[in-house]
Amino acid sequence: MKFYLGLLPAIFLVACAGTSSPSWLLETDAALSAYHAAYLNGNERVAARELALARREVGRTGDAMLMARVELSVCAAQTASLAGTGCPAFTPLATDAGDAERAYAAYLAGESFTVDQLPASQRQAWTSGQTSDLAAIADPLSRLVAAGVLWRHRRLADEGYALATETAAGQGWRRALLAWLAADRERLLAKGDVPSATSRQRRIERIVDSAR
Repeated sequence: MKFYLGLLPAIFLVACAGTSSPSWLLETDAALSAYHAAYLNGNERVAARELALARREVGRTGDAMLMARVELSVCAAQTASLAGTGCPAFTPLATDAGDAERAYAAYLAGESFTVDQLPASQRQAWTSGQTSDLAAIADPLSRLVAAGVLWRHRRLADEGYALATETAAGQGWRRALLAWLAADRERLLAKGDVPSATSRQRRIERIVDSAR
């Protein structure tokens, strides 16, 4: 059973160790998948509905670690779209969550964290800060999360903006794409590259116009 961003998959594997996966786990996984797609595309209504379903299903277990991972996946999607600050919904669950969950929450929030507790792909991208390590992350959402964290810490290389932009574009994630184009536009303006910044703005306008 997959859980998003590769965060502690062993927990869900244990839950699925029987002959068939329990219905709440299947519902949670499907709802989170739908939530991420809707959120990253800017469909607030669908995103809210699917997140409510995921929270309700995993809440049936009362397991703080599993509930924490749902909230972390929400905060990760926000980070991938350069939105949100911290992970407030995780805070009430932090005491009963694991070390890796607490480290991941701190990582997303820009706070001090234990690097060794991060998922391997995030750990490598954070440690090196190299665009090549971002590109090596196979999962598009995980790649954007890593890029978003580097961006928040002002460690994202110029090439990283292009990689994040095209990653979002390749998935058709309108919200994330607009956020990364805007960030790249501001970077270019700060460098005095007005023609390139204007090109990014035109692309933003085309995307916005297409949704009308």
